[in-house]
Amino acid sequence: MSHNEDAAIVRVPSGKALVQTVDFLTPIVNDPYMFGRIAAANALSDVYAMGGTPWTAMNIACFPVCALPEEVFAAILQGGADAVGEAGAVLAGGHSVQDDELKFGLSVTGLVDPDNFATNAGLNTGDTLILTKALGSGILATALKARWEGCDAFEREITSWCSRLNRNAGGVVEALSLKAATDVTGFGLGGHLLEMAEASGVSIRLDSSAIPSMKGARELAAMGLVPQGSHANRLHMEQQTHIAAGVAQSAVDLIFDAQTSGGLILAVPPGAIVEARSRLEDGGDLACIVGEVVPAGSRTSLFID
Repeated sequence: MSHNEDAAIVRVPSGKALVQTVDFLTPIVNDPYMFGRIAAANALSDVYAMGGTPWTAMNIACFPVCALPEEVFAAILQGGADAVGEAGAVLAGGHSVQDDELKFGLSVTGLVDPDNFATNAGLNTGDTLILTKALGSGILATALKARWEGCDAFEREITSWCSRLNRNAGGVVEALSLKAATDVTGFGLGGHLLEMAEASGVSIRLDSSAIPSMKGARELAAMGLVPQGSHANRLHMEQQTHIAAGVAQSAVDLIFDAQTSGGLILAVPPGAIVEARSRLEDGGDLACIVGEVVPAGSRTSLFID
């Protein structure tokens, strides 16, 4: 794009199909570089969740020119560009507008084998559910915005998890030819799992004690510091959610916490569990077994034990 062309032309390798997605968001951390990187990682995750490889990306930026210095905008763009570079993709341009509210994200085009990709509709009874990142970014971001005691530590915790690409986990989806996976974002773990269950005609059983959480998230949830979006997630799904006696409210809040740049949830058949966990852990990801796919019964449900 060095000649300021109107559009980018990209050659598509033979035998590949395109995966296209777009996502952008408002800041969840104060550091502009890390905000840019997190927003980019969040957008790239949709490609990884299908077992695809990011190929090109375009910036989407809304910036309050009169309220913030240009250095902030430059740092956001650099954070996004570094994440795209780490993904092995090409930043092919983008578009920006002046706006009263800061927003940033990417439009991403990826490549995937048209005969080997994961979808929401690929769950099978007996699959094991493996989660690759800790939950709690919505809760911690709420505490950060409220300047709660310990907010500097909360920002570091958010950054350490949310700035990490799901590249390795996406590679596991591809290598093991997994048929079902998704990334955990705005609907929370519970919401995204119910989406998959409905698409697949099955139900989900989660082990609340096995859910990994970011440092401080469970304690903050127990204090009631839960974002409105997370409450909305739970209310929207409450008719299909069955919570066992003794499960703490904070655990349920964590399961429905609205995430930014969360991990992948992989549905793994019995014979591939050991290899999937080994590949995830070797690449630095979590490999937490958090539940299983069960028959739907009279209706699709989420059971939380």
